[in-house]
Amino acid sequence: MQEHAKGTVLVTGVSGFVGSAVAHALADAGRPVRGLVRATSVRANSANFRGEIVEGDIRDPGAVAAAMAGASALIHVAADYRLWARDPEEIVRNNREGTRVVMAAAHAAGVARIVHTSSVATLLPAADGAADETRPATETNVVGAYKRSKVVAERLVEAMVRDGLPAVIVNPSTPIGPRDVRPTPTGRIIVEAANGRMPAFVDSGLNLVHVDDVARGHLLALERGRIGERYVLGGEDVALGDMLATIAAIRGRKPPTVRLPRGPLFPLAWANEALARVTGKEPFLTMDGLRMAKHRMFYSSAKAERELGYTHRPYAEALRAAIAWFADAGMIR
Repeated sequence: MQEHAKGTVLVTGVSGFVGSAVAHALADAGRPVRGLVRATSVRANSANFRGEIVEGDIRDPGAVAAAMAGASALIHVAADYRLWARDPEEIVRNNREGTRVVMAAAHAAGVARIVHTSSVATLLPAADGAADETRPATETNVVGAYKRSKVVAERLVEAMVRDGLPAVIVNPSTPIGPRDVRPTPTGRIIVEAANGRMPAFVDSGLNLVHVDDVARGHLLALERGRIGERYVLGGEDVALGDMLATIAAIRGRKPPTVRLPRGPLFPLAWANEALARVTGKEPFLTMDGLRMAKHRMFYSSAKAERELGYTHRPYAEALRAAIAWFADAGMIR
């Protein structure tokens, strides 16, 4: 048995949406799990954690080195997942420096195997059809600070792999499902639509995947992924209108039928961001979000299916799981 397959797995970001799903999957597989969380993190997702919890910020070298001690494998999920911030560069700094500190600590500790959670945000959408791992983006051709931050972090990991870091990169598409406590930007769309507060939509599209399938993909990458390779962990490509119609059907509501052009929405997004700079509350409609909506963000998981044995369930099943969880959490009336 390989060394990384028998010891403790350190997971960063276990209080978050994807990180908590990864920790659950590891525990279900019988792996010893150690979770790293910030002292200020909401602990709803780690209340019944089946492993060891340690506190620390991923930007703190001392805390990360202490958490890494004795771990045979690392899954680095923690990230600043915001599509808007008063200071957009803060998102870039957090994801760049957090990744740098975590990977350096793992390399110094001799961790045998690493999975770095990136995003399809680091891949350029295809003009027609689904994009894959062969379309890497650069800092200059992505929209917004979040996507730029993920590109910077991914390129940093790739550079460290060339220096001997035993890392595999996974690129989840748009996870949905249980334990989305924040919720994520897509989770907010699901909540708003399920509550009947999205009467119209822009003509866009995305790739939806159940968060537990993404978590299982992390374990497959840990076991079978090739060092230095990236793997898209996605689900099904769905037009936004179809996604909203499916949510409406699940909730017994009429689906929205009004398609809005993006252009007239930019002044509203600008006003929302101006208000957010006063309140500090992340706006629902943002300039970068509208710019991203220009593309149908469709992706192929064929490489992960072929090399890792990755599979995913239908997107409607993932939507039902997400809606059920949001309803239980009191977010959906």
